[in-house]
Amino acid sequence: MKLVAGLGNIGSNYIFTRHNAGFMVVDKFVLDNSADFKEVPKLRSFIASIKTREEDYIVIKPTTFMNLSGEAVQLVMNYYKIPVSDILIIYDDISLDTGIIRYRANGSDGGHNGIKSIIKSLGTKDFARLKIGIGPQPNLPSEVYVLQRFTEDELKRLKPVLDKSVESIDYYFKNGISKTQNLYN
Repeated sequence: MKLVAGLGNIGSNYIFTRHNAGFMVVDKFVLDNSADFKEVPKLRSFIASIKTREEDYIVIKPTTFMNLSGEAVQLVMNYYKIPVSDILIIYDDISLDTGIIRYRANGSDGGHNGIKSIIKSLGTKDFARLKIGIGPQPNLPSEVYVLQRFTEDELKRLKPVLDKSVESIDYYFKNGISKTQNLYN
């Protein structure tokens, strides 16, 4: 069983904001696999189960808000007994231009509070990530920029990115990080 966690903020006022790029990817992944999210309060997440020919996935959207994402990820990992090696965290990255995705095997939080929370909760930086570019950042504080909605033009550029990101999830779990980076980064 694999865990795919999209990061974002719950609530209608956050829909289509840049900080919810991770939610947008997992929403499409779940929709494309004819599944539905259901809120599971004890795991502080919306959760969908997907069974493919090759793999079983638990897909989550934490209800903790971005800065406490690690609490939900850890609760779900413990509940389903999923090791760190079987997780993929999907989130926005302000340092990548809109339209770019990048897989990483591990690393620092890069100033991203959701990743900082996951590193703290799991006690490791060694977990796979799929970063969704939301830049370039204009002359605004990052905490303001990430909570703004994508423009119509950005949403048009984001659609193929969401398709490519969803396609890459199965590929990553079948082929590993190196081959996935070579093909999708």
